[in-house]
Amino acid sequence: MKKFTITVFLSFLFLAIIGFAELMGISITGAETDAEETSAIFGSWISLLPPLVAIALALITREVILSLFAGVWIGAFFLMGYNPFTGTAASFTFLVEAMADPYHVSIIIFSLLLGGMVGVMSRGGGTKGVVAQLEKFAKTRTQGQVYTWLSALFIFFDDYANTLIRGNALRPMTDRLSISREKLAYIVDSTAAPLAVSAVITTWIGFEITQISNSLSTLASQTEDVALAAQLQAGADNAFLIFLDSIPYLFYPILALGFVLMVIVMKRDFGPMLEAEQRAASGGGVLRPGSTPAADTNMESLQPLPDKPQRWYNAAVPVLTVIIVALYGLYSTGLSGLDVDAARTITNIIGEADPFAALLWASFAGCAVAISMVVYQKVLTMGQALESLVGGMQSMLMAVIILVLAWGLGEVTQAVGTGPFLAGALQDTLPIFLLPGLVFFIAALTAFSTGTSWGTMAILFPVVIPLAVVMGAGVGFAGGENYGILLGSISSVMAGAVFGDHCSPISDTTVLSSMSSACDLIDHVRTQLPYALVVAAVALVVGEIPAAFEWIHPVFGLIAGFVILYFILRFYGKNPEAQSA
Repeated sequence: MKKFTITVFLSFLFLAIIGFAELMGISITGAETDAEETSAIFGSWISLLPPLVAIALALITREVILSLFAGVWIGAFFLMGYNPFTGTAASFTFLVEAMADPYHVSIIIFSLLLGGMVGVMSRGGGTKGVVAQLEKFAKTRTQGQVYTWLSALFIFFDDYANTLIRGNALRPMTDRLSISREKLAYIVDSTAAPLAVSAVITTWIGFEITQISNSLSTLASQTEDVALAAQLQAGADNAFLIFLDSIPYLFYPILALGFVLMVIVMKRDFGPMLEAEQRAASGGGVLRPGSTPAADTNMESLQPLPDKPQRWYNAAVPVLTVIIVALYGLYSTGLSGLDVDAARTITNIIGEADPFAALLWASFAGCAVAISMVVYQKVLTMGQALESLVGGMQSMLMAVIILVLAWGLGEVTQAVGTGPFLAGALQDTLPIFLLPGLVFFIAALTAFSTGTSWGTMAILFPVVIPLAVVMGAGVGFAGGENYGILLGSISSVMAGAVFGDHCSPISDTTVLSSMSSACDLIDHVRTQLPYALVVAAVALVVGEIPAAFEWIHPVFGLIAGFVILYFILRFYGKNPEAQSA
C-alpha cells in the first residue's frame, strides 16, 4: 500500500508540473478548458462525485490523505474542462485557498498551540499527575466514560474547544482504564456539536439567529402582500424567540447527547464499536493493530522525564487557563461587537463574539502558563520546554494536513455546486407535513457531502425558511397556523447538519475529534456511524414526522425516543467487558 501511495503521489506531482505550465500559458497538451462544459457541471448530479469518491475511497482503502486529495482532484478535473494536467494544478490552488481563509488559519494555529501545550504538559509530567489523581475517582471503565461525558458540560460554549481540550486532557485517563480510542473519540464528538447547536449560550447562536433573521427579512422585502411582509419582518426582529421555540424540535442532537450517556451507563455497545471495546477491555490495546492515529502521542519529546515530579496541577492549571481566557475572550469580543442600542444580555454578547480570536488568545495563554510553570519549578529547562512545545505541534501535523484537504474538498464542492444541487431537491412539490423530515434528510446529505455543518446551514436556511412560509407554515408565527412545521423545518436544518457532520470523514469536527483522541480517523467514522444512524432513524420516526403532523408534543417525542433507544441497547447491545472476559 505504501508503494502504491508513493506511486500515486509522484504521478500527481508529474501532472501538477505539466498543469502549472498549462496555466502559465505554456501549451504542452493542447487541451483547452471548455467554459460551457464547466458551467454545465455546476449544480448537476456530477457535483456529487468529488465528495462521494473521497468518502468511498477513505472508507475502503483507509488512505485518508490520498482519498481526500482524489476528491479535490476530481472536482478540479471537472472544472478545468476534463484536462488532467490543469486539473491537478488547480487542485493545489483549491488547497491554497482553503489555507488562506482567516478562520481556517485560526483553527490551525489554535490546534497547533493546543497540541504544543499538551506536549509541555506531557513532558512536564502534568498529564500523568492528572491520571494519578483521577485514579481516586475513576476506577472503572464506566466511571471514566461518565467523567468524559460530564466534561462536555464545562466546555459547552464552543465545539472546537470542547473537542480539542477534552480529548487531549482525558486521553491518558481513558488509556489507563482500557477504554478504546474509538470510544473516546465517539464520546467527545457526539457531545460537542450537539451541545453547541442546542445550548442557548454558545458560539453557534449568533450564526443561527442571523441566518433565521436574514431569511425572513429577505422574504419580507420580496413579497407584495403588505400584511405578510409586516409579519415576516416582525418574525425577523424576533429571530431569537423563534430559535428558542425551535430547541425542543432538535431531536437528533438531544437524543444523541442522551444516547451517549445511555451507552455508557448501560454498558452496552454494538457493531464495530463493540469490537473495539472488546479489544480494549481484553487487553488488546486501545488502538486497532495497524491503525494510523491522527495524532502521534509516542514521540520521545512528549514523554515525562523519569527523575522529575509528576504534579497534576501542571496540567490542570493550563487547561483551566484556556477555558477562562476563552470565556473572557468571548465576552470581551462580543461586548465590543454589540450595537450601541442592543441589550447587553449574555446571549447577545456571546452571539456577537469572535470565537476564533478568543480561542487563539486562550491557546497562547495556555502555552505560556504551561511553560512558565514547569520552568519555574525546574521540572524542565527552557530548552526542554520549547522542545516539547514543538514536539506537541508536530504530533498534530497529520491532522492539520487532513484538515486542509477536507477544507480544500469543501472549496471544490462549493465550486461545483454540490450544496445547491442537494438544496434544489426541496423545490419539488410535496405535502407541507413532510417538509421537516425531508429537510433533515437533505441537510444530513449536504453536511455529509461537504463536511461542514455551518456551510450546510448557510446553504439551506435561505431556501428552507422561505419555502416553509410560502407553503403556509408559520404565518403569524408564534400561535400562527402550522407554526410547529416552521420550527420543525428550522430545527431540521440544524439537526441534519450536525448528523451529517457526525457521519462524514471529511468533516472538520470529525477530524478534530480523531486528532484530540489520537484515534484513526476511519476507525472513528466506522464506529460512530452505526450509532449516529440509529439515533437519526429514531429522531425521524418519533420526532420529525409526528411533530410535523402535530400528533404529539415534541417533548413527548423526545421521551419516546429515549425509551426506544433504551430498548435497542437492551436487546441488541452487549457488554464488551463480559464478552472479553
